[in-house]
Amino acid sequence: MPLWRKRETGQALEDHATRAGQISAEAAVTAPAEVPAVAPDLTAAAFFDVDNTMMMGASIYHFARGLAARKYFTTSDMAGFAWQQIKFRIGGRENPEEIQSSREQALSFVAGRSVEELVRLSEEIYDEVMADRIWEGTRALAQKHLDSGQRVWLVTATPRELADIIARRLGLTGALGTVAESEDGVYTGRLVGDLLHGKAKAQAVRALAVREGLHLRRCTAYSDSVNDIPMLSAVGTAVAVNPDPPLREAARARGWQIRDFRTGRRAAKIGVNSMLGAGALVGAVAAGLRYHRRPRI
Repeated sequence: MPLWRKRETGQALEDHATRAGQISAEAAVTAPAEVPAVAPDLTAAAFFDVDNTMMMGASIYHFARGLAARKYFTTSDMAGFAWQQIKFRIGGRENPEEIQSSREQALSFVAGRSVEELVRLSEEIYDEVMADRIWEGTRALAQKHLDSGQRVWLVTATPRELADIIARRLGLTGALGTVAESEDGVYTGRLVGDLLHGKAKAQAVRALAVREGLHLRRCTAYSDSVNDIPMLSAVGTAVAVNPDPPLREAARARGWQIRDFRTGRRAAKIGVNSMLGAGALVGAVAAGLRYHRRPRI
């Protein structure tokens, strides 16, 4: 690939990340605040990644399982598309063409379905398969921030509607997630902006800080993935939670805190589910395109 083309592609990815972050911050909804037990700390907040940080495994994988159980697509479909994500995780590189393909296809499986339906399904699937997968150690970290008067936000590539439900169930302030386009309460199958991933998360945190009057040097971010180094670097305090090997190495080199709530056996199992996560998202697209003409439930 010519050098000028590489630079063009790199700038395009930067632009996509910036737009995705800004759109996610604009769409973020703050949960109704309870009467605080302590004086609110209005300029500090905590930001938590979801998959393998707040929740065991990938939230979109668990969501896809719930959809498969409701015949949105089959488990064999899930096995097929998960393989693509496993290859990516092992290879460790993000191909711009593959990212573009994922960008164009992600969340297409909800095309033609109502926002109300997805919210209802998200609530059901959270209660069925996600509630018992919350890391108690990470939940306790979030509660410490809440108890000190700080706001706590989830930051995830998961669809915003599902992210909002996870945040609400955990009693958190709100969530930054991938925003799907809808018209008259019905999904078009397109994204508004881009997937909230990598650099886009950092952009979302910065945009939310401007909106909410936060001082990022007083904020804390938590994640398990090396992909979230941009978000972790955007705040004053970074914590690697259940880190993958590259993030553990980076955290040690940078003097970041490391918290690990896994046992060795559980870590291996969760690692597999993590590899399936983004594959479940992209694969749900392919299966959804095949099944979305079925009668709506």
